[in-house]
Parts: sequence; structure tokens; C-alpha cells
Amino acid sequence: MTTERSLVLVKPDGFRRGLTGEVLRRIEAKGYTLVALSVLTPTREALERHYAEHEGKPFYEPLVEFMGSGPVTAVVIEGDDCIKGFRSLAGATNPTEAAPGSIRGDLGRDWGLKVQQNIVHGSDSPESAQREIGIWFPSL
Repeated sequence: MTTERSLVLVKPDGFRRGLTGEVLRRIEAKGYTLVALSVLTPTREALERHYAEHEGKPFYEPLVEFMGSGPVTAVVIEGDDCIKGFRSLAGATNPTEAAPGSIRGDLGRDWGLKVQQNIVHGSDSPESAQREIGIWFPSL
């Protein structure tokens, strides 16, 4: 096992529904440590940097627009294999397909084509985690 860090975002839909506490509870219950936490409404510039690899794809603009629509909770977590572990805890991207017991499976809603409204984001690799943490928490 490798101790690593990951960025977790409670997206605007999760924040609006008051699910930040439940998401954090599940993260801590899994045994991961909260290293940094911030509640903010992201700037377009930060979102463009965060989602740069998706620029030009059909879902890019709706995703950036949605993510800037309200406050998010940005969290850096740390723990053994926490990138893979959190992504499993989050569940499948589409809440309708996410397994019961996962964040998206238990708390997500069927928004049709709006799969970006799926409660949480988690880094998908150590390289992404490092890049994303640098965007959201430049002092770390």
C-alpha cells in the first residue's frame, strides 16, 4: 500500500442538498485523514485549469458552468491507496448505475443527461491528484 493524497470535491448539487457532512463522515469512516478543507464558489479560471483535459469535448462547457453555479467543498484527503479507495467509495459516475453503499449509489439522483451532477469528484491518478491539489490548495 502507498500513502497518497487525493482531491475530493463535494460538487454544487451535493453542497446544495447539505451532503458535505455525510461525504466527510464516509471519508473519515473509511480511515482517510482530512488534510485541508475549503468551502468556495470556484472561479471559471480555476475550473478551466481543473478540467483542461476535457476542453473541446461536448460535456466540457456544461460541466464548467455547473461547477461554477454555487459553492463546493474542496478537500484534500490522505491515506493508503486513497485515490482508488475514494473512487470506489464514490461509486460509478452515473448515480443510476452506482452500487448501493457508494456515495453516488446512496445519495445521487437520476438527472438524465446531467451526469456531472453526481455529488462528488475524486482525483483519478497520483498525477491528477498532484495537479488538482495545486489548483485548489496552492499552499500544499
